[in-house]
Amino acid sequence: MPSSCKEIRAALAQCLQESECVMVQRHTAAECLREPLVNTLPTKCQQLKKGFGECKRGMIDMRKRFRGNLPAGFKQLEHAEKTGEGYQLYAGRSAFSGGRGETDGNEKEPQDWREAENERYRAQRAAEAAGKTTKS
Repeated sequence: MPSSCKEIRAALAQCLQESECVMVQRHTAAECLREPLVNTLPTKCQQLKKGFGECKRGMIDMRKRFRGNLPAGFKQLEHAEKTGEGYQLYAGRSAFSGGRGETDGNEKEPQDWREAENERYRAQRAAEAAGKTTKS
């Protein structure tokens, strides 16, 4: 059972090693996980930290004692990020998958459903009117 969190632990370690806190500011990984510096970590690392904590907590949770933790396949997580398919990681869906893509802020606002219904109704009425004029 102690090995059920090893993949998410490895993912957290890798994320910490690639973070600015370790690479640029030269703090240790343990220092980056503590309070003043934890807010400077990327969102992915913060999510992995939360997931790892819940995984460790789940090891002593009596409701999960017999079933064990659901292993978070890190390879599946990486695949989900690359392909955009959702993958559930303990606390919910991965924040980096299934996204809309790059945005520049100049996207067209989606049409209101009422306007879409009105346009459909007008098109239907126009088609009915055109059908009546050709029959007479």
